Amino acid sequence: MIKFLSPILLLAVISTTTVAQESGKIGFVDTEKILRESTPAKAATEKIDREFSKRQKELQDMGNRLKTLSEKFDKDSLTMTERDRNAKQRELAEMDRDLQRRGREFQEDLNQRRQEEYNALIQRANKVIAEFAEKEKFDIIFQEAVYRNPKIDITDRVLKILNATPSTK
Repeated sequence: MIKFLSPILLLAVISTTTVAQESGKIGFVDTEKILRESTPAKAATEKIDREFSKRQKELQDMGNRLKTLSEKFDKDSLTMTERDRNAKQRELAEMDRDLQRRGREFQEDLNQRRQEEYNALIQRANKVIAEFAEKEKFDIIFQEAVYRNPKIDITDRVLKILNATPSTK
């Protein structure tokens, strides 16, 4: 019986060794870290902030004006005629609706612009990752995983390349 098991055990060891030799280089890239820490991501955030700062300031000013007028109305409403009070309430309600509408439009535009920059950064990062994988002879690089061993995490190496690569925009 021992002679019979020996060839089976030998076959199992050979199969395991062959599988280990055939499995290639595996890597992992933390996309969230790239979107947080890369120079292009930070530049995109600053660019968007500059693009939208004027509109954001206008919305803040409009909100402050509405707040000031509402406080003034609260103080003065007791001495106003009912007709003036109703007119002022309609005016304040209209200003509030306009502020809300502009705020939603601002948020939609901001989200759309962020998505555009995010997509461009992801494309650029994916290109860098693919070039890196070919150069370093990786067989596969994952960008999402439930678990990853830190020794296959190549995020910092990719970040270094991405940060050193000039933008094509």
